[in-house]
Amino acid sequence: MTLKTKISVDLHWLGRRRLMSAFSHSVAVLTRNSWPACPDSGLTRNSSSLLWFTADPGTDLSHYWAATGMPPRRGFNDKFPDGFLFGVASSAYQIEGGYDSRGKASFDGFPATDSSNADIACDSYHLYQEDIALLDNIGVDFYRFSIAWSRVLPSSYPHQVNPDAIRYYNALIDGLVAKNITPMVTMHHLDLPKHLESLGGWTNPLLVDLFVDYARILFENFGDRVKYWITFNANWIGYGSDFAPPQVNHSGIAEYLYVKNVLLAHAKVYHLYQEKFKQKQQAELGFTVDGKWYQAATDSPEDQEAATRAREFWIGVFANPFYGDGDFPKLVKQRVGQRSRDEGFSKSRLPELTQEEQELIRGSIDFFGVNIYTTFLVKDVPESDQREPSFQHDVRVKVLQDATWPGSGSSWLKVVPSGLRNVLNWINTKYHNPSIIITENGFSDKGEIHDQGRIDFYKKYLRALLEAIHEDGVKVKGYAVWSLLDNYEWIVGYSEKFGLHHVDFADPLRKRTPKSSALWYKKLLERRRLDEPSEIRLEL
Repeated sequence: MTLKTKISVDLHWLGRRRLMSAFSHSVAVLTRNSWPACPDSGLTRNSSSLLWFTADPGTDLSHYWAATGMPPRRGFNDKFPDGFLFGVASSAYQIEGGYDSRGKASFDGFPATDSSNADIACDSYHLYQEDIALLDNIGVDFYRFSIAWSRVLPSSYPHQVNPDAIRYYNALIDGLVAKNITPMVTMHHLDLPKHLESLGGWTNPLLVDLFVDYARILFENFGDRVKYWITFNANWIGYGSDFAPPQVNHSGIAEYLYVKNVLLAHAKVYHLYQEKFKQKQQAELGFTVDGKWYQAATDSPEDQEAATRAREFWIGVFANPFYGDGDFPKLVKQRVGQRSRDEGFSKSRLPELTQEEQELIRGSIDFFGVNIYTTFLVKDVPESDQREPSFQHDVRVKVLQDATWPGSGSSWLKVVPSGLRNVLNWINTKYHNPSIIITENGFSDKGEIHDQGRIDFYKKYLRALLEAIHEDGVKVKGYAVWSLLDNYEWIVGYSEKFGLHHVDFADPLRKRTPKSSALWYKKLLERRRLDEPSEIRLEL
């Protein structure tokens, strides 16, 4: 079969007459009825205006570019850099099960929308050797998994360490190392011990030092083999609402206390590691954030400013203390301070980071982890005249998604590959080219074995990643697919599937079956390049 070069044109930007005069002989014109619309164009205009063309290899296209006034898009580099790390991700609560072998965690007893629970989940507590075999078959460089605080310390406190937890995680880590798979370990991935939830969770500064005690135990027991640590998979879900545990429903207050306390906990753990463990263990320590891209809905100055606010409130509050001046972004401080005064508070609801705390946090990071899935459009909204504390009033935006964007098995996950490149570039430009690892990137469906939608998602997002690396100079050193297995997806239970492997949850043995995407990822890792047929898009 002869491969064709694909060319797409948006007719909103180029007149049909000019287009047709440019593309005449030797180029077959295909309308939207005979060729699928381009879902990753990054354009918000009506997708029905897109036309696709194919040209035989070797066709001289120079007169077409001249006629349209557009140069060809040159030299897409489909090869991943030498030393680039490919991995797969999971989290303890979502896959382990082993409910009777740990203390209670925050999501225990919280009703999922499908009435399920994670008591058994994928049963990886007992089937970890099968998981290692799946990882080995794919050929990953690393496996990102998390350790359950409630399993290691069933009482939440450091005076009682669970020997079965130490045995389990040692066996998992040893099994990975034996297969030349590097462990990348997250210390805390949403599953807060229940005892600490009752203290207010991360709104309580007591948790900072308790987390340091917990981290010390992890370093002492596993640090000789773990080369990448992630302190937090940061997400304040359940802080500022009762949407999820720990249901600290104090919007405009709880979110900011969460941010301050996890930043301080991370920084103290980082400095503990540098002082006590770094010389012998030589690991890197990172911190992961939710990297949604917030794009202005229009070109209006108001919406542009709203998009800036969204990025600073959702990403900058974590990144700026590490890579900026050690403090929260000035825009966030100004907004929350003004709103607080207008509401009658004597000082800002945003807690202060003292000079000493800023110095502790600034630079206390070796890599920035980013979970990247989707994009939101952002519109400006009027200032609220309500005097109640509210995070939404502070950020003052409306977020929405374009109805024409391709969807997934999750209502919130629209397929917008350009968002990956955009958020990476924003972090790169604003924070002076930090080392980045994409710690999650994934697509949901209803559990199909032949999951072509997931494969298409990865092709498009990985292309955007390569463009960010080669064309924009973003320093991304690794990438992890979410997830290894179909698993327990928090409040939606098992109704949305992200796995490279299907899990039969009706089978007591939790049979795992590789999906088409697992084979595709395996072949990608063998080639270390995204060598798909060439695609050229006219960006007019």
